[in-house]
Amino acid sequence: MAAAEISLEDNTRLGFLRSPDVQLAIGIIGIIFTMIMPLPPLLLDLLLTISITAAFLVLMISIYVKEPLEFSTFPTVLLITTLFRLGLNVATTRSILLGAPTGGVSDVIASFGNFVVGGNVAVGFVIFVILVIINFIVITKGAGRVAEVGARFTLDAMPGKQMAIDAELNAGLIEREEAKSRRIKIERESDFYGSMDGASKFVRGDAIAGIIITAINIIVGLIVGVVQYDMSFGESAQLFTLLTVGDGLVSQIPALIISTAAGIVVTRAGGNDKLSENLSNQIGAYPKALYLCSALLAVLAIIPGLPFLPFVVMSGAFFYFSRLADKRLSNKKQAVDEKEQKEIEEGDGAADSVENLLHLDTLALEVGVGLIPLVDTEQDGEVLERIISARKQFAQEMGIIVPMVMVRDNVQLKPGEYQVLLKGNSIAKGALMVDYSLAMDPGDVSDPIDGIPGKEPAYGLDATWIKNSQKDEAAFRGYTVVNTATVIVTHLTKIVDDHAAELLGRQEAQSLIDGLKQEYPKVVEEVLSPDRLSLGDIVKVLQNLLAEKVSIRDLLTVFETIGDYCKSIKNPDVLTRYVRKGLGRGIIGKYLSHDEKLLVITLDRAVEDLVVSGIQHREDGSSTLQLEPEIAQQILNSVAAVIDVFQTTGTTPIILCGSLIRWDFRHLIARFVPGVTVLAFDEIPQGVVTESVGVVTI
Repeated sequence: MAAAEISLEDNTRLGFLRSPDVQLAIGIIGIIFTMIMPLPPLLLDLLLTISITAAFLVLMISIYVKEPLEFSTFPTVLLITTLFRLGLNVATTRSILLGAPTGGVSDVIASFGNFVVGGNVAVGFVIFVILVIINFIVITKGAGRVAEVGARFTLDAMPGKQMAIDAELNAGLIEREEAKSRRIKIERESDFYGSMDGASKFVRGDAIAGIIITAINIIVGLIVGVVQYDMSFGESAQLFTLLTVGDGLVSQIPALIISTAAGIVVTRAGGNDKLSENLSNQIGAYPKALYLCSALLAVLAIIPGLPFLPFVVMSGAFFYFSRLADKRLSNKKQAVDEKEQKEIEEGDGAADSVENLLHLDTLALEVGVGLIPLVDTEQDGEVLERIISARKQFAQEMGIIVPMVMVRDNVQLKPGEYQVLLKGNSIAKGALMVDYSLAMDPGDVSDPIDGIPGKEPAYGLDATWIKNSQKDEAAFRGYTVVNTATVIVTHLTKIVDDHAAELLGRQEAQSLIDGLKQEYPKVVEEVLSPDRLSLGDIVKVLQNLLAEKVSIRDLLTVFETIGDYCKSIKNPDVLTRYVRKGLGRGIIGKYLSHDEKLLVITLDRAVEDLVVSGIQHREDGSSTLQLEPEIAQQILNSVAAVIDVFQTTGTTPIILCGSLIRWDFRHLIARFVPGVTVLAFDEIPQGVVTESVGVVTI
């Protein structure tokens, strides 16, 4: 039993030591201890070898990464490796000063001092100084500058990039998950370049420390050799200077390699391939430049006084590379042509397939040949750009993503005609005069302008077609002047507003719900469950709201309200009534007058009583309104007469009635008196002042 307990305790301890966090902490503490504790020469050789190996590993990784963020831990690696080299500098200094005369020095240091510089102190010192200058002045300073500028530019570009992401998300071009990942990537880029800017200072400090440590080691080594070990000045200089230079080379070569890796990482400005592939593709993309270089080298080879063999060899090599690059480009072009031809053939085959003919665009705009310049971006057409802006605005106001609008020409239409199609069916048409503008009288124009009488397609208002040269004159006389592109987009926007409920299906609603579920999962789970409501029920509620031009952008309130009642109420129409009450503040916001009053029409008590008596309730909670035709006609005539007062107020006609009859009364008048909003008393938030400007009577 005791053995089992000991074994279990050992396994627990080993499991603790296997943790990467613990191992990293132990490694950093070990680096600090190298500065404090004397190390045997064999262990020092191993640590120096690890330092050189780590430098080569970092360099190889920096070459193979496709973008800087793939090596986002590089600033931390740079700090740790710099600390490691400084710790080794302290350890090797101790080893040289204490063990040089007795031979207790690292073999790696002695090898670099003898083999690399041939045992020549002067040559070794010159090489060491050159390496330090290259590392400090050229590579480290350049990499630090690139990181500094990269951090500054990345930070300055963050607002624009985030706005572009939001615009694409609102336009439905990307999903919410992709937008989130793009924002995180932008933040990580800023953090990375900022960290690299700071980390590069460590390398610069390391280079300065290397020079100071080498100078101290040489001076102190001379003193120690002469004073403590009774060596001659020449013997002391030869021994300690050679070992010190070897130590400097051992530390500066890894530093130079890692600085080069830092420069490679921060200068990766573009490309999704590895560095070697990018270099090969970009240099090989210009075979003519390689041919010219080969010819220039051949000319240099035949100039008297210059070495013939090196220039001839390089000329032949560049000529060979030129042929390879030329052949590679030809093969690439041939592959692209074959791919395009294959796509054309597949496209033709798909066009002839029955399945392709069954596809319907949700929204489409067809224009006559005379209006093609308005929708062609190559001819500076502004319709497409305005449609994108309109989709963004509709998403912000109504809370749904309008499907992409397919724009195409239709030779069957007259040159100035256009039509809007919803799921393949034409739901609106309009006729424009090409190269003309539309001038509309807002009601206070006293000096009419000459032009061609016409109608504004979206709202059917009287207007006048004028030449573009008359635009300034018309505006001066008080007309509202719009160009043909604005007329088309305005009409399209009104069509989308009127048919918003038809644009929201189960798939579109599921996308909105998924976005809400990421932030409020419990709210969605409570509503969408087998014993509560189905997706179809939620879609019906949302469609009911959109049909009355109620924004569903506040989807959280919609689900919170449904969650309060869906346990006992399953009918979507009844649930819509409660949701409207929860959204009351948002519903009336756009109907308030300039003095923050709600101008309404009320129902006479007799009218309300007639409507209440005509409502027939079903078992599922829904209801229908059944009135005598004569009574219904009298109510409609009264509504049509009393809403004329809103023409002077400039606000939308609003009828205020009881919550029990609002739903059915709205269905009664919606078909015969369009454009009238019907609100219930309990939908008006507390504190909102209402003012009755008329009464519906019979």
